[in-house]
Amino acid sequence: MTNNEINKIVTDTNLKHIAIIMDGNRRWAKEKNLPSAVGHKKGVEALKTTLRACNDYGIKYLTVYAFSTENWNRKKEEVDFLMELVAVTLTNELAEMHKENVQIHFIGDLTRFSDKLQKILKNAVETTKNNTGVNLQIALNYGARDEITNAVKNIVSKNVSAEDITEDLISQYLYTAGIPDPDILVRTGGEQRISNYLLWQIAYSEIVILKEFWPDFNKEFLEKVIIEFGKRQRRYGK
Repeated sequence: MTNNEINKIVTDTNLKHIAIIMDGNRRWAKEKNLPSAVGHKKGVEALKTTLRACNDYGIKYLTVYAFSTENWNRKKEEVDFLMELVAVTLTNELAEMHKENVQIHFIGDLTRFSDKLQKILKNAVETTKNNTGVNLQIALNYGARDEITNAVKNIVSKNVSAEDITEDLISQYLYTAGIPDPDILVRTGGEQRISNYLLWQIAYSEIVILKEFWPDFNKEFLEKVIIEFGKRQRRYGK
């Protein structure tokens, strides 16, 4: 399909938000007898490519699962590398993303990160806050159960009465407040599970599983996802 045809699907289906579980960096590297670090770095390149493709096709929101609350259980060396990769990537790529009009947000409990990394994250948000291109939400130290638990605690702390608690109210206390729910959830790497990701928000998202690992994801794969979405009938229980 041509770019115009893909753009037409996006417009006709009112496709606004794609969420991705970027799975398979380590397996991609292992298949090629390379260190895991190489897979993670290649994954960053795949994200940059995907961001540009979303911009080309008029996708307004992209949310990616970068580091979960469970990922702290990985080997310390890998966790340390991932933290450094986030810091270096945001430092080195921020000017380019800002130039490309990307607006950056982070979802998750950021308080566990080092002061240095928190400062880098805050700077990325502040620098891009007025941009009007793709809204990129990066999930860091994110877990959906943790998110919902924190939302409930915050609602209780406001002394909200039980009869005043609605779905809309709960949504306002989630990390994604103000962001439309994902239309599509994409998972690369072939695994068929949600992995504690956006459990509230994906209630009616279309799910697309790709066997390819995240480092191989590119504009052509995004096109396939959009084309597949165009074939789906969203009934919302009706």
